[in-house]
Amino acid sequence: MTRMPQTDSAPGSTVTRRPIRTARPWLVVLVACAGQFLVVLDVSVMNVALPSLKADLGLGALGLQWVLNAYAIAFAGFMLLGGRAADLYGRKAMFLAGLGLFTAASVVGGLAPEGGYLIGARAAQGLGAAALSPATLTLVTSAVPAGAARTRAIATWTAVGAAGGAAGGFVGGLLVDLLNWRWVLLVNAPLGVLILAAAALWLSESRTAAGRRPDLPGAVLVTGGLATLAYGIVQTEMAGWASAATLLPLLGGLALLAVFVAVEKRAKEPLVPLGIFRNRAVSAANTGIMLCGASSFAMWFFMTVYAQNVLGYTPLQAGLALVPSSLAVLVGSKAAPRLMAVTGARTLAIAGILTAAAGFAWQSTLTADGTFLTTVLGPGIVMMAGIGLATTPLATLATSGAAPGDAGLVSGLVNTSRTMGGAIGLALLTTVAAAATPDPDHLVPGYAAAFRVSAAILLTAAVLMTLWLPRKAAA
Repeated sequence: MTRMPQTDSAPGSTVTRRPIRTARPWLVVLVACAGQFLVVLDVSVMNVALPSLKADLGLGALGLQWVLNAYAIAFAGFMLLGGRAADLYGRKAMFLAGLGLFTAASVVGGLAPEGGYLIGARAAQGLGAAALSPATLTLVTSAVPAGAARTRAIATWTAVGAAGGAAGGFVGGLLVDLLNWRWVLLVNAPLGVLILAAAALWLSESRTAAGRRPDLPGAVLVTGGLATLAYGIVQTEMAGWASAATLLPLLGGLALLAVFVAVEKRAKEPLVPLGIFRNRAVSAANTGIMLCGASSFAMWFFMTVYAQNVLGYTPLQAGLALVPSSLAVLVGSKAAPRLMAVTGARTLAIAGILTAAAGFAWQSTLTADGTFLTTVLGPGIVMMAGIGLATTPLATLATSGAAPGDAGLVSGLVNTSRTMGGAIGLALLTTVAAAATPDPDHLVPGYAAAFRVSAAILLTAAVLMTLWLPRKAAA
């Protein structure tokens, strides 16, 4: 049985969807989630490979940070353009194009002869991920009817995305221990080809056929602004907050973002129709997602380095030590739909954020002679269970009011908020850790300070969500 072709009409736009078999919506969800898992995995999978990279390619501390940030910044910066392109040119087309670029760039990075090639390949990976990722959430919400089934599908997408970030330590540690750091990237080639084949077979095309153009000036301005701002934050570790090397990129990034807002107000076909932020659920939920990402992405970086450099774990042992945290975020995300039906999305999001904040506060008590139970397992489970409980209702609220022609854009906003929050959070928190570390050979005081700041960020998020999210926001 198939659905008839659907057309949603609005002034100046038409949304056309090809027939989709109602018997296979979960195959669509499976493919979309597999693509999302792969690109989110690469946000954190390099963490355990950093010591090997430093030895093999001779990268310094700043170079190692850019191996992580080049991917995250390109990923987040171009995601709004990717979301709009998915609406205009087709969700399946952008999924295939983005995954193809991501897979090819992974091979280039895995074969990189020096650090510059690797950083460039990581940026190209991020660009491919930015094209693919917004299409994944739109494919999920388009394949499953509104209601409880769609909430479960979004929970699955959220859990898979969170698990991708969480599983990076284990996957990276396994590959580094058994093979070498290059396979952390090269393994994406067979996986990418497999997902490409499944997408070509199972996904159906849908697009907004309005003859509109993507807003390239807007995309360049927002990407340049976010990247420059993140670079300025990274510079604080080397030059301090008061130096010209820090202040110039910080002010330049803010200026570019201000110009972006001015351009979007006047553009006939803006990358981001600013009126979308008048919806309190959209603006508040994206802010909450960004603040959660700022804390949780950095957590994986600090814990994998702490496990190896302080507790003396091998890369594989460090990855295995974080598996319970990975499972906790999956359990939290999958439990969220049932809890939302009882508590409502707003209440559950706030409760999840507060739970995560308690976990980060616990984690800030780590010591140089800490045990697995008290400094890795316990706080890790509390932190990530809270993040899983919070992000599913926030993602549901952020996407529930999207018009058909803006579905890709709103999905792009959710992914941009999470990923750019992670990139800026990593830059900020590594700077905090460096400032609080009197001796580079003693990492614990700096890492403890970073976790305290993360807890403060989440408490701020809880207050903002209490005041900002609409009280009528339900499951």
